[in-house]
Order: sequence, then C-alpha cells, then structure tokens
Amino acid sequence: QVQLVESGGGLVQAGDSLRLSCEGSGRSFRYYGMGWFRQAPGKEREFIAAISWSGANTVYADTMKGRFTISRNYGDSTVYLQMNSLKPEDTAVYFCAASVKGAVTRAADFGSWGQGTQVTVSL
Repeated sequence: QVQLVESGGGLVQAGDSLRLSCEGSGRSFRYYGMGWFRQAPGKEREFIAAISWSGANTVYADTMKGRFTISRNYGDSTVYLQMNSLKPEDTAVYFCAASVKGAVTRAADFGSWGQGTQVTVSL
C-alpha cells in the first residue's frame, strides 16, 4: 500500500490555472497507476484522469479533456494535475488515488487515497 498527500489547492478566480501535486511514498509507488478525482458538496465523487505507472498511457473523462492534464515522470514520487481555464463549477475537493490495475477509471479500482485538497474557483 502507498501513502498519498495532495497539495496545490487554493482559491483562484475563473480563468486561472492551478497545478495540483500528489506526493506518494512506499517502495512500490512507482509501479502504481494513478488517478485524480474530485467531489463537490452534495455530489458524488467524479473521475478526472488516470495515468499508467510509466506515464505512457493516460485516460480522461470526456468532460475533462482539453482543460486538465495528468502527468508523472517515471521514477518520480509525484503525480500532477494541471488545470487550466478554471470555472466556478470546478470547485471541489480534489483527490489522488493509486491503483495496482494501472490507468483505470472506476473509484472502486483504486486502493489508496489521499486526504484531498480544496480548490475553490470564484467569479
């Protein structure tokens, strides 16, 4: 199992950009697929993007394509989520998660989760 800590959230204005980081620890972290999810108040957790252990494969939710980019460098302990042209509806708690199944999309396939980082987008 790996331990995950997100950072980089905050309060921004509509149109701004943010880069979230997810620091992983644990001997096998580099071999896990990683994903980003978000959860807004009163809504279900929503898949954003996932990346394979090598970084060669990525998958995005259709609604997230174009503005969000997931990345990692092979061997590094950090996964990133670049978010551009942020909108008020992007306001949520953002979570990173690790999966032994690679770049998958279902929350149930991720066995380790971070505590989340709050992103608030104002008009």
